[in-house]
Amino acid sequence: MDAYDTGRDAARGPGAAPEPEAETPSSAAAPVSVPPQGAAPEDTPLPAAAPLGTPPPDDAPPPEPRTGVAALSPRYQIGAALALAVVAVAVCVHLGMVFLHVAPSNTVTKTHGRAIDDWVYPEFEQNWKLFAPNPLQQNIAVQVRARISTADGGLRTTGWYDLSAQDGRDIDRNIVPSHTQQNELRRAWDFFTATHGSDNRPVGLRGDLSETYLRRIVELRLHRGGAAGEDGKLERVQVRSRTVNVTPPKWSTEKASSTPVYRVLPWWTVPAAEARGGVR
Repeated sequence: MDAYDTGRDAARGPGAAPEPEAETPSSAAAPVSVPPQGAAPEDTPLPAAAPLGTPPPDDAPPPEPRTGVAALSPRYQIGAALALAVVAVAVCVHLGMVFLHVAPSNTVTKTHGRAIDDWVYPEFEQNWKLFAPNPLQQNIAVQVRARISTADGGLRTTGWYDLSAQDGRDIDRNIVPSHTQQNELRRAWDFFTATHGSDNRPVGLRGDLSETYLRRIVELRLHRGGAAGEDGKLERVQVRSRTVNVTPPKWSTEKASSTPVYRVLPWWTVPAAEARGGVR
């Protein structure tokens, strides 16, 4: 060391070991931090969140497009719903008016007939009827009585047998009534009235046929019921109808007579082949 040396080495004197140089911050060892178990190292980059508006991956199915009313905006959806409601109400009113127009006369048509006609005519006029013929509003019973010759040569006349009431009782006791019980007598009487006038004379070529058909039905019913007895035989038969109007409901203003109306036919002679039950 010479006289020009200065600093800490000069103060320590000759032969002293040099003092180690202080480490700079750049060369100082940084503390090592150990990540917890299971945690990713600090130098592993985390996946970045997809920014808004990024299209879905190619393997994702595309959203289904909306169709129909759902594709409209809320304002137009409300308008479409109101339009459909108006159309539905108009269709229901129209169907109801046409139904009442073609239906038989009833309490509603008698009260609001003018409004129904104003709706139907002239654009929606109907030339057909819903019920043809109109439903019966009367109870019609077919009855018969017979003149019987007895074994001693006398004659006796039976009372009136209500054949329609007998059919009604048979139907009430039968779960599956036959076509004969339900319709034979009724159709025979309808056939007779359609081919005969109010004076009970035949009208047209089928008048005699309807008379024979009805006579054979009542003869068969009398034989089945034992009206002639063991030794008697049918000589003549007479048929009549008893018609009573159906009572209107309590809420109806319609008035109907409850007095029965009778239509009595003349006596018919029973052929000899049919007098003792030979009816086929």
